[in-house]
Amino acid sequence: MEGSFFLGDGKFETREFPSHPLGDREVLIKVAACGVCGTDVHIYHGDKGSADVLPPVILGHELSGIVVEVGTGCTHVKPGDHVTVDPNIYCGECYYCRKGKKQLCTGLKAIGVNMNGGFADYCYVPESQLYLLDEAVPLEIGAMAEPLACCIHGIDRADIRLGDNVCVIGGGAIGLLMVQLAKLKGAAQVILSEPVEERRKIGLAVGADHAIDPVSSDASSAVRDILGTDGADVVIECVGNTIAVRQAFSVAAKGAHILIFSVPKAGTCHELSLEDVYQKELTVAGSMINPDTHQRAVDLINSGRLHIKEIITHHFPYSRLEDAILMQMSSESIKVIVQGE
Repeated sequence: MEGSFFLGDGKFETREFPSHPLGDREVLIKVAACGVCGTDVHIYHGDKGSADVLPPVILGHELSGIVVEVGTGCTHVKPGDHVTVDPNIYCGECYYCRKGKKQLCTGLKAIGVNMNGGFADYCYVPESQLYLLDEAVPLEIGAMAEPLACCIHGIDRADIRLGDNVCVIGGGAIGLLMVQLAKLKGAAQVILSEPVEERRKIGLAVGADHAIDPVSSDASSAVRDILGTDGADVVIECVGNTIAVRQAFSVAAKGAHILIFSVPKAGTCHELSLEDVYQKELTVAGSMINPDTHQRAVDLINSGRLHIKEIITHHFPYSRLEDAILMQMSSESIKVIVQGE
């Protein structure tokens, strides 16, 4: 078995790793596809992921594959099944787990963060973390279940109501999923704010009603002109920098919900106008990973109701993982998928 190990300090090395006898409810899968996430980019630059990273470790938490072997106690999956992986394993014992807020678990473990993950040819996974994909679903699309599950939790937090007007800031993979989920939630109009022309085109193709360039025009004026109101009822920020957050507040209508969904660089701060929060009666929410939403993501993927193929733009072998991460950081890409040789 072979995988790309993250060594820390932005370094990777392709290494062999030994097989081992399966535990009682452990499963060995042949990795088919693994997405490069913004969290992987943060880890590459020395920040933590959803949990502390302990190099050397194989990253990659957005993965799908085919079951090769199952442990003796497994009842849910069998060899040959196509599966996707929920990487997040909660302790079930901390204060937040016991209060029903497992996404805030203080003992969180995550496949592809502090346990070996999907940037490899094989991966060992507890059966509890596996979800069945329809065999008709391409496995690289199945690998998008994890980011989709995170988006579903975010959409729940955004509290979109039927007929709301929504502005999504950022046309990367997450933003383009959010556009589609907002439409499924019953948004009257969805506006995508994105400076890259190709991403705006894809945004319109997957369901956005309007796409604006926040660089060449004033975003708040453009949103008001499109909607004929003082702003959007719901704003979903999917970029991760202070410029995007500032734009989120500027395009929000009175009484709006603002979801700061992006994963910012550690230590990033934004100067917030408390007067605006008060006078516009804004509700501001964050969103952390995917508590109990992975099955919903898989069901949506299996249903074929989402445009996901259009979001995947580049493919790399795991032996070129650093190149894959650099491409994910580039405006040329939307979603980068890593696969075996």
